[in-house]
Amino acid sequence: MSPSSPPPLSSAVFICISFLALMISPSAALTCSSQTFTHNQVYSNCLDLPYLSSYLHFSYNSSNTTLSIAFIATPSKSGGWIAWAINPKATGMAGSQSLVGYKNSTTGTVQVHTYDISSYSSIVAKDLSFEVWDKTAESRRDGSLAIFAKIKVPADLAASGKINQVWQVGPSVGTDGRLDKHAFAVSNLQSKGTLDLKSGQSSTSSGGDDRLKKKNIHGILNAVSWGILFPLGAMIARYIRTFESADPAWFYLHAFCQVSAYAIGVAGWGTGLKLGSESSGITYSTHRNIGIALFVLATVQIFALFIRPKKDHKYRFYWNVYHHSFGYAILVLGIFNVFKGINILKPEDKWKTAYMIVIIALGGISLLFEAITWVVVLKRKSRKSTKPCDGYNNGQS
Repeated sequence: MSPSSPPPLSSAVFICISFLALMISPSAALTCSSQTFTHNQVYSNCLDLPYLSSYLHFSYNSSNTTLSIAFIATPSKSGGWIAWAINPKATGMAGSQSLVGYKNSTTGTVQVHTYDISSYSSIVAKDLSFEVWDKTAESRRDGSLAIFAKIKVPADLAASGKINQVWQVGPSVGTDGRLDKHAFAVSNLQSKGTLDLKSGQSSTSSGGDDRLKKKNIHGILNAVSWGILFPLGAMIARYIRTFESADPAWFYLHAFCQVSAYAIGVAGWGTGLKLGSESSGITYSTHRNIGIALFVLATVQIFALFIRPKKDHKYRFYWNVYHHSFGYAILVLGIFNVFKGINILKPEDKWKTAYMIVIIALGGISLLFEAITWVVVLKRKSRKSTKPCDGYNNGQS
């Protein structure tokens, strides 16, 4: 073959395939089928779980309803924990019977403990509602952890051939074995599904998407209502009415903002109640109680429009005290609760930053108008105080 002749077709194909293989990233190439274990355990099935870069190897013996599993995941932070669970009654984490693995900070060995997640506020290390044995764990070269166990599948689940599985990763473990909260990102909320023990397949539910959508709607409605429109309406009432030419336009703008904020706030409050009823075991007491207080205060405040005395009425002073005190209470509690909600929902940082920019902008505008209105008020008082003197002097001249 001459130096100028092209390589054989088979050589060209081999070169192309080799090049493509090099282009594939290690993360894309890593699947459960390529994973091995220290003690060469072998399982009938393996699944690349769709969230949290997790993997499940398992074998199921239907004759004695024994499930052997190996769960692999990487803690969200060094020193964190991983968990795989069966939920006998529901599809979420609350009520699940969980196997949790983490590295002991003192000995450096990886341990496995069983946790009964009766609710999100009660995560207790205790025996599960079904038998579990041969619990071991190992640390892997890539920083992930592996949990091994054999489980006696409850009779009712064995009869159906399906179990609700939940998996999760967390950041750290307390010295008393307390698991610190995991993140509430989309991948954390959707890390659950149904495992078919016979076919070896797993399916995930769209319930997480629906709940996340409801949470986002709840957050947006309340941020717009309590966090933006109510403060804007208060600013209009405090600053715009100072200018005599703005009367009565300022009042209608103020009423429009507050009534709109109330309507949107009621919608947000309603979605919050719906989320609470659908999230058994999940309670955010402070956020919920402030939300209830805001709804009550705002409802009373709206009724102030219908009992508003005229300016010269003897009860107008008391009405002003009640209206202003309720208004400022709503203002402070509303903004505070929006931030509480953001911390619970944990959206991308840009959304929290955007809301902080809005609040800072409203605060800056308020400071500017505060200075302007004080100048206007002082000038107006000055003119009124000099008028009688001017008239007296003119009369004497």
